[in-house]
This record gives sequence, C-alpha cells and structure tokens, in this order.
Amino acid sequence: MGATVSHDVHTVVVGAGVVGLAIARALASDGKDVLILEQKNLFGSETSARHSEVIHAGIYYPKDSLKAKLCTRGKALLYDYCETHAVQFKQLGKIIVATSSDQMGELDAIQARALANGVADLQKISATQIKQLEPEIDAKAGLLSPSTGILDSHGFMLSLLGNAESNGAMIAYNSTVDKVESGGDGFSVHVGGDDALTLKCKCVVNAAGHGACALAKNIQNAPVENVPSAKYAKGNYFRLQGRTPVSRLIYPVPEPGGLGVHITVDMAGQCRFGPDVQWQDSLDYNIDETRAEHFYDAIRRYWPALKDDALVPDYAGVRPKIAFGEKLHNDFVIHGSDAHGLEGLVNLFGIESPGLTASLAIAEQVSSLLESA
Repeated sequence: MGATVSHDVHTVVVGAGVVGLAIARALASDGKDVLILEQKNLFGSETSARHSEVIHAGIYYPKDSLKAKLCTRGKALLYDYCETHAVQFKQLGKIIVATSSDQMGELDAIQARALANGVADLQKISATQIKQLEPEIDAKAGLLSPSTGILDSHGFMLSLLGNAESNGAMIAYNSTVDKVESGGDGFSVHVGGDDALTLKCKCVVNAAGHGACALAKNIQNAPVENVPSAKYAKGNYFRLQGRTPVSRLIYPVPEPGGLGVHITVDMAGQCRFGPDVQWQDSLDYNIDETRAEHFYDAIRRYWPALKDDALVPDYAGVRPKIAFGEKLHNDFVIHGSDAHGLEGLVNLFGIESPGLTASLAIAEQVSSLLESA
C-alpha cells in the first residue's frame, strides 16, 4: 500500500472569469474543496467584463460543435439560474437583418444551422414586419430570435462566487500561476507574486482565458503539441448619445471573425454598437477611435437615421481566439485526460463568445470530466 499524499486543497481553478467561477461553483456544489486563483485584484475583469452581455440563442455555430451544444444547453441553464438566483435579465429578442439581396440566402443558411442546433424558434420576417417591430430599422428581411436576451453579467458573476463560497470554495486574488508540476497523486501549483507559494492539489482546472495557452505549456508532463497558440481579436464598442432607437437587439448577418457591428441594449436601456474585429499581436484594451468611421458606415446600412457625431467611444474587449498551427480554430476546446494523459487536469482554450451564455454548461462538462478524481 502506497503512502497517502496530503493535499492543501482538492481542486485549484485558475482564473476567476465567468467560466472559472461557474466551474468553481459546480465543483464546490459537488462537495469538492476548491480554491480559485486569480491574477488580478478582482474577479471577471478581462474578457468577462468586456462584451455585450448577451444571452445567445445558439444560432450560428456548426452542428455538433462545442459552441452549438454548450450554448443551447447553457442558455436554458442561464435563464433558469437568473430566475432562481435573482440575477437581472431581459429576454428582449433580437433581429438578424439582411440589408441587401445577396444576403437573403445567408438568412436561410442561418435558420437551417439554428434548426440543426435545436433552436427551433427563429422566425423569418419581412421588411414590413421589421418596420412594425422596429420602425427605425431598414432591411429587406430578417430572422427574429425570441430567446435571445441580456443580463447583468457582473451580478451573475457575483452570484456564482457567492454560491461557490457558500459551498466552501475560496478565492485568492493577485495570485499568478507560474507553472504546474505533476507527479504522484496530483499536482504542485506554483503561485508567484509577493507571497510566492506552492500548493498541492488533486485537480487543476486551467480557465485562465487569455493566459490559458501559456499556462498549459508550463504544465509538467503535459504534451505541448496539442496546445493551441493564443490569438487576439479586439472588438471596439461605441455608445450612442441620445435616445435608444430600438427595443430589441439588431444584428447584421455575420462577418469573418465575429457577428458584425450590432446594436445592443444594456440593462439600463443604454444603446451601444459593436464589436468590430481588429486583430492584434497582444492584449490591448485601448479603444481605437479611428474605427468610428467604419461604425457609421456599417450601422447606417440598417439604421440610416444615425446622425453624425452621435457615437462616443465606450470600451474595448479582446476575444481569446486560438489557432492550431496556422489555422484559426473557431470552436471551444476542452481538454481532459484523454487529450493530455494527466488525470485531474482540464485545460480550456478559446472560450470566447458565447462563453458567458455557455458558462453553466461548460461547468457541467468540466465537473463530469473530474467526477471520479
């Protein structure tokens, strides 16, 4: 009989974005002793704080992709969570608009893809019907998605953390994980900073967002050949000065790298536009104000009444995209022991949109991968 290995904690979750918090909550609810390590001085301050706060329906993603499966499952879980945990949300619905004849076929393709993903509530609507619903929008046709919504994402994360902590989870801020060693019955997690220390644990969940790829390459005995490289797609957002022109979210047909410059409405009723797609070599959250000209052109295709100088810079977010070799990978990647051979380790890569919507479903999957650990 081998000696019993002592662990400081059962599971270390690296990253306190919405996905890391959802995973910590799920594992703590399963009775596991969980410690969340966050390099910033507060939770959810990067990708999770810089997006449109949209509850996505699961429309666009290829059939059987992780994004498709986890978004549709996550949407149901998220609406239920908001209802039962007093998280503010609004099921506003959205319209995907075709503004030219050559985009009409794309609407049909989107509807077929949505149906394949189990999203059966999309309704094809005419230009006249769009005008009835949203008088200020000009389009040739559209798809109405009644199950799309918005939520208070900070309130959601606060609730997840509170729920995790009520089940015994703990969080440590200003805690950067430098490397992870594997061996024996678990892992040694090396935490840098002013109070450097090493933690022993049974399981590690790498939910480090933009830092996930770099961390995965610093895990001893984990093969690096199946670790993707990090790519950065910045999205700038501009806020509308003046009255919000719509009651629903308005999206153009998608463009490469994103869903196009769309109108979103936040919980306070404020209207903003974005994101665009601006590839960069590193993390940079500065708003590129020179992009405004492109915004005016894109928005006026479906809202021609947009006035000059009505847009002001709001914020920017960066999608944690990934690539394998030279090829961009457009799906979530969740690697358990089948991928890297280390029991108790889960790496999450490329958890961008619809990561917020899918967060509770991602947590279910990670919990399942660690069920016997």
